[in-house]
Amino acid sequence: MEKQELTPSESAAANDGSSGVAVLDRAFAILNAYGPTDDRLSLAELSRRTDLYKSTVLRLLGALEHGGFIRKLGDGQYAIGPQPLRLAALYQRSFQVGPVIEPILQQLSRDLGETASLYVRQGDQRLVLFRVEPNRAVRVSIRVGEEFPIDKGASGKVLLAFTDTQDSRWDEVRERLWAVSHGERDPETASVSVPVFGATGELVGALALSGPKARFDMASTITTALLNLLECAKRATVALGGVGARYDATIARTAQEGFLRSEATSPRDTV
Repeated sequence: MEKQELTPSESAAANDGSSGVAVLDRAFAILNAYGPTDDRLSLAELSRRTDLYKSTVLRLLGALEHGGFIRKLGDGQYAIGPQPLRLAALYQRSFQVGPVIEPILQQLSRDLGETASLYVRQGDQRLVLFRVEPNRAVRVSIRVGEEFPIDKGASGKVLLAFTDTQDSRWDEVRERLWAVSHGERDPETASVSVPVFGATGELVGALALSGPKARFDMASTITTALLNLLECAKRATVALGGVGARYDATIARTAQEGFLRSEATSPRDTV
C-alpha cells in the first residue's frame, strides 16, 4: 500500500484544528482553494495553494471528479463540478425562508434601485444566502454563496449583535434594530441592514441593502432605505411566525427623527 505523503503544514494541522480525517481535510482544502473569481485552476496552482504534493492533489482530484465535485477541462485545468450546486440548493431550502425572502428582496431592489440580500452567519464569516441586483450599470454585485468577514459591513454587525448577545459592543445595534456601514469592506460601497426573526424570536438572518457609497451620501437616502428595510423585515418576520410588533418603536422613531450621520460613525459601529 502506497504511503501517504504529508507536508509539514499537514502534520501540524493534524494536531491543530483538523477534522481528524486527513484525507477529508485534504479534499476540503482543494475545494476551498477556489476563490470567488477562479473559474479554473491548474494542478500546479492547486498544489501551491493547498501546500500538498502534486501526486496527492492528483489522486484527490480523481476522487472529487468521480463524485461530481470537480471537472477536468480540455486544457488540463480543473473547475468546480455540478455537485456543489445541488448541495447549495439543498442548503438554501434548509432555511425554509426562500419563498418569504425572495419576493421581499425583489421588491426592495426594484423600489430602491440597489442590491438587496439576506446574509447568515457561518462562524467568523457572513454568507450571502439570497440576493437580488437592480437593473442598472453601477451597482454592488455579489454572488449567492459568497462569504465576507463578519466584522466588516452593516449585515455583519447585525449578525454579531443577535448571535453574540452578551457582547456589549453591539448593545446599540440590538436596541435600534439596524446598522449602517460606509466603505468598511469595500471603500466604494455602503450598506444598511436589519435583522429578520423567526417564530421563537431567533435570528433568521440580516436583511441588507447595498450600493455605491456616493448614492448613500445623504441622510434622507439612508432614512428611506432604513424605513423600507424595517418594514420588509417586519413583514418577513410575521410571515415566518415571529412577532412583528418588535419593529414598531424603531420604525416610528426612524420616521420621526430620520438618520443622523453620527449614528453610524461611533466607535461601536466601526469595528
